[in-house]
Amino acid sequence: MAGKETGSGESADARKVKQRGGRRDLDALRDRRMRAAEMFAAGRRQIDVAVELEVSQQTASRWHRQWTEGGNEALEGAGRAGRRPRLDDAQIEAIREELLKGPQANGFATGVWTLGRVAIVIERLTGVTYGPTQTWTILRTRLGWSRQRPARRAVERDEDAIVAWRENEWPRIKK
Repeated sequence: MAGKETGSGESADARKVKQRGGRRDLDALRDRRMRAAEMFAAGRRQIDVAVELEVSQQTASRWHRQWTEGGNEALEGAGRAGRRPRLDDAQIEAIREELLKGPQANGFATGVWTLGRVAIVIERLTGVTYGPTQTWTILRTRLGWSRQRPARRAVERDEDAIVAWRENEWPRIKK
C-alpha cells in the first residue's frame, strides 16, 4: 500500500520512524529532526514542518526553539535512549568465558545452568546483582543464548531392550 505523497517527494510511509526489535530506531528519529532543521533553515513555518514530518505542533515548536538556540547540534539528540547498561562489553565477555567453562567448573554440583546460578556467577565476577528476569535478558540479548533443556533420559537406558519390548511385548499387551 503506497503512502501519501508530500511536498518533498517522499512517501509518508518512508518518513515514519520504524521500530527495530521493539526499540525505537534512533537514527530515523535523528534524521527526522535533521530534516526539520533543514526546513527551518529554508524558512519553512513550524506548521509546515509539523504537517510534512507528521509530528505534533508542540514537537515542531520545541524543535524550532532548540534549533534557534543551538542550531543543528541542538537537534542531534543524546544518541541513545534509556538507562546505560550496568555491565560493559568487557564484563559481558568475561561472563561469557566463565559460563562456557560450565556450572561444575564454577562450583555447582550438576552440569545444568539455571538463572539463579548464572546470576551468582555474574555477581561474583562483577559485583552487580541481577534477578532471574534481568539475568535471562542478559543471556538472551547481550550473549545471544537461548534456553536449552537437557533430554530427560535415564543413564541406564538400554535402546536394544526397548526395541525388543516394542516388537515382542507391546503387541501382546495391546491385544
